[in-house]
Amino acid sequence: MKIAPFETEHFFARYEFNTPYQLCNSDCESISIQELLSLSGDSLENFGQERLIYTESQGNAELRAGIANTYSNVSAEDIVVLGTPVEGIYLAARTLLDPGDEVIVLSPAYDALTRMFEHVAGSSMVKRWCFRPGEDSWELDLDELRELISNKTKLIVVNFPHNPTGYLPCRDFLNTLLGLAEQHGLYVFCDEMYFGLVQPGTEPLPSAADVSPRAIALSGLSKTYGLPGLRCGWLVIQDRQLLEQFMNWKFYTSICPPGPVEYLSTAALRIWETLRDRNIARIAKNLAVADDFFERWPAVFTWRRPRAGSTALIGWDVPSVEKISHELATGEGILVQSGRMLGSDDQHMRFGFGRDSFPEALSRFEDWLSSDSTAR
Repeated sequence: MKIAPFETEHFFARYEFNTPYQLCNSDCESISIQELLSLSGDSLENFGQERLIYTESQGNAELRAGIANTYSNVSAEDIVVLGTPVEGIYLAARTLLDPGDEVIVLSPAYDALTRMFEHVAGSSMVKRWCFRPGEDSWELDLDELRELISNKTKLIVVNFPHNPTGYLPCRDFLNTLLGLAEQHGLYVFCDEMYFGLVQPGTEPLPSAADVSPRAIALSGLSKTYGLPGLRCGWLVIQDRQLLEQFMNWKFYTSICPPGPVEYLSTAALRIWETLRDRNIARIAKNLAVADDFFERWPAVFTWRRPRAGSTALIGWDVPSVEKISHELATGEGILVQSGRMLGSDDQHMRFGFGRDSFPEALSRFEDWLSSDSTAR
């Protein structure tokens, strides 16, 4: 059974490592192994003593305790450490869905959050709960969600903070959403890879797993903490019987996490607030640069400032962002991503604000805009 092309990852595989000025990355600035160990009070010498053996399938107990410490109502026993964050999406689709089940998925979204569920349930069984453009921000309508729920619905898939719009709901919105799931006996799979990455002035949101036992949360170290190379992700599952069903599927995929990854991830969880706060400050600085840029180009771009996360979905008044993006990558070394790949349209693009190189890349982009009348 074939699966749809993973457009975002095909796009980055083609351009990420040969395009110097990148504006569409969703991760945050990373650090070296040596710096990570030094910040956490550890050393390369200790890391070098780590034995390359099989590990506990659910994850190292110390690592799971460190993960649980980032939540309010979650224990180490509720954590399943993954081989890679995207594995958690696959496990959720396989574990939670039976033939004939419907799924409601936020749109736009990272490809795997739609395509994986379409692959397992069938594309006709996946309904999209779509963001609407507001004047200054992206919006979601809970009444639309209510209309999408049917007696076949089994699962709602959300992503807060949201990639690519930067949307973050208020606490009442989250409570209502989870209350609807409980009322209808549904599960909510909440991708929280950007959890805690909230800009100053935005009220933080608790994890869905801290609010409802019907929520299954996916998170990891890639985005908020700037450690995508570790490939460390985890699920929070508070139903013990359901957790065992997830584990059975995990035995068919990664079986257990890599030992070196667990060692370094445990070190990262000792300093998780430091890593997060660095990236919050970095994003705030880059957003200020972006504010000035979009103020200079009001007739060309529609700027809806993100509330949280490291990305934004930006309107661009051109016939095709995708066509321009390929020309920019090959001709100028500048990388932008069309929103069409994420389920939006080809008149929107994703920007990412988590890297130190953002101001230079944006400056290069503006120089090109100023010299190319077809993009204005």
